[in-house]
Amino acid sequence: MERRIVMWMVIGALFLAVLFLTFKIGTGKASAGQIDTTGWTENEKMNYEMHGIIPANAQGSAPSTYTGSGMVGGC
Repeated sequence: MERRIVMWMVIGALFLAVLFLTFKIGTGKASAGQIDTTGWTENEKMNYEMHGIIPANAQGSAPSTYTGSGMVGGC
């Protein structure tokens, strides 16, 4: 009987954690590591999303893991 209670408490805690994280992700803003794409053309946004290429005129700073290739993933 005691094992069932502990099991249901663990299941309930996991369920609440999943609900909390789902809500947090759904309503969250851009995190600290992401690049602000406001002011970019549609072509620049497409190149960044598809190829990871950051335009030369990008405002702000790139992530700290810069490899020198100008690409996020470094295909």
